[in-house]
Amino acid sequence: MVTNLDNGRAVEVRINDRGPFVRNRIIDLSLAAARLLGMVGPGTAPVRLDVLSKTPRLGGPGFIIQLGSFTNEDNARELKNRLGNRYGPAFISEFVLAGRIYYRVRLPADDRPATEALAARLNADGYPVLICERT
Repeated sequence: MVTNLDNGRAVEVRINDRGPFVRNRIIDLSLAAARLLGMVGPGTAPVRLDVLSKTPRLGGPGFIIQLGSFTNEDNARELKNRLGNRYGPAFISEFVLAGRIYYRVRLPADDRPATEALAARLNADGYPVLICERT
């Protein structure tokens, strides 16, 4: 879990490479993760890393589209309410790590083509997303 210490936004990421090899940096993020953390403009931010597991813990078949992860439940509810049912049944899942609760706004999806189509629609409407494959 990477948490932007400037704004409290958090996102689950999978580390798949070594680096960065730049002084005073501890991780490079994908563009999708950087968007969710609000780091695209500034390019860098102070972050906290929390190791969740060596393997994904999503469970079940299909995909999840994550639109945000917040330490403030009101922010998560605001996003969920803004989405309404235009994109499907959005839900908030709580995730506890080191005594902190993260409120993740998510949409379920079944197969890769439907997931990518929904993610493209959300992006076109101004919502940055992160696609998580359930294993």
